This record gives sequence, structure tokens and C-alpha cells, in this order.
Amino acid sequence: MNIQFSKYQGTGNDFVIIDNREGNISLSNQQIAFLCDRRFGVGADGLMLLGTTTGYDFSMTYYNADGTEGTMCGNGGRCLVQFAHDNGIVKDHYLFIAIDGPHEASIHNNGWVYLKMSDVHAVETGDGFFVTNTGSPHYIAMVKDLAHFDVYKEGRAIRYNERFAQEGINTNFIEHLTDGLFVRTYERGVENETYSCGTGVTASALVSCLHKEGEHTVDIKTLGGNLAVSFNNKGGGHFNHIWLKGPGTFVYKASIHLK
Repeated sequence: MNIQFSKYQGTGNDFVIIDNREGNISLSNQQIAFLCDRRFGVGADGLMLLGTTTGYDFSMTYYNADGTEGTMCGNGGRCLVQFAHDNGIVKDHYLFIAIDGPHEASIHNNGWVYLKMSDVHAVETGDGFFVTNTGSPHYIAMVKDLAHFDVYKEGRAIRYNERFAQEGINTNFIEHLTDGLFVRTYERGVENETYSCGTGVTASALVSCLHKEGEHTVDIKTLGGNLAVSFNNKGGGHFNHIWLKGPGTFVYKASIHLK
């Protein structure tokens, strides 16, 4: 069968997106993994289906590059909002449903998509690390000289350690800059470092202000570009009004034959 798809990227985190509003697209894990394969398929960090759900402007179904269904993807969510807009769902304010619940979003004049993330109610503090869930589980550690840090080796070791191996966890390494944070992420499901991770930079921004109650905006540098996260720290590991802000950029559209 021939599949029509579009390619989008959010600060280098790239996605195959398929319009499934008619509900006639059903892909196997093997087909999804093929589409995401950078040598034999289209190449992407993940795949998303745009669907319909009563009471929402659209639904988001996200798959990891290995073909498994994923949890929430922040950069993917922003790209899907832009895809929905580019394909006829034109609104000032969006409400869509993803695996972790409802999300609000809007597209701004600077080309950035603002995506409201789920509230966070707990942050685990360990010896030099933090663990929290921003729609996907994240491990965050502060390091020095992040530009030369071996994210693949160290991130993979944490993702596959005794505690996290079964369910997996995304591993983020952060460095404080004079004007924000530099964040690099090893993502489960991709099983490699990605150029950017939306839920990862969200988690990193929250823990960077863990002991500073009130409203904050943190500018984020990733390998793929710049993002920003604004939120309210209620104290005690509780955060609300969390917004992930950044581009969702169209790359191209095409069709491909799937066996």
C-alpha cells in the first residue's frame, strides 16, 4: 500500500506524520520501525498519527522509532499542532488529546508553537540526579563541559541499569549557562541521543528551579536549536501552567510504498 506522509522537525527532533482522521491507517510495529529507519526508510525519531476524538480538535498517537507506542512527546506535540494547522484545522487555540491526557496549544506570530504540558506532582531528588515525569519519565543530571560529554555512553548506561531497564527512562544531562540551560538527551525508544527532547527540556527546566517557588521562564539550548519553558513552581515538587515553546517546522511531504 502507498502511504502519504509529511516530515516535520522541532529543533532537530524529527517525525513522520500521517493524517489518520478517516481512521483507515493501521501500521504494524515493523512498518513504523521501517518508516523511521534512517537508512532504509524515511528516517525519523518517531511517528505520529493525527486522529479524531469527540470533544477535541484532534488526537495524537505517538510511536517511538523502534515501532513501539510511546508516551507523550513534547516536540512531537508541537509539530502535530503545526501539521493540523497546515492541513485545515485552523484555530487560534487548540485542544487535543494524547496518551497522557488533554493538551492546549497555540501558534504564535514568531512561528513558535506553545504547548501546554501536563502538571507535575513529584520530583525525586537523588545523589546528583533527579527523576520526574513530564508526560514521559526523565532522569536529569547536571554535568560540566556538556559539549564534550559522552551522552550516548552515559545515557545508555542509566537507561539500561537495574532500576530502569524494564520500563526505560529518558536520560538528560544539563549544564547551566549564563542565559539558561544547555540540555542533551538520550531517548528510550530511539536508543540514541536525539537533537532535542521536548519532555526532557521541560523536566530539566523544572528541576533547575526546584527550590525557587513562583513563575519562571527558562531558555533552553539543544543541539537542534532553542526552546523555552515557562511554569509555576508551587513548591514541594508540584508544578503547573507548564508551557513548552518552540518551532514545529514543515520539511516535506511525499508518499512511500509499504509492504
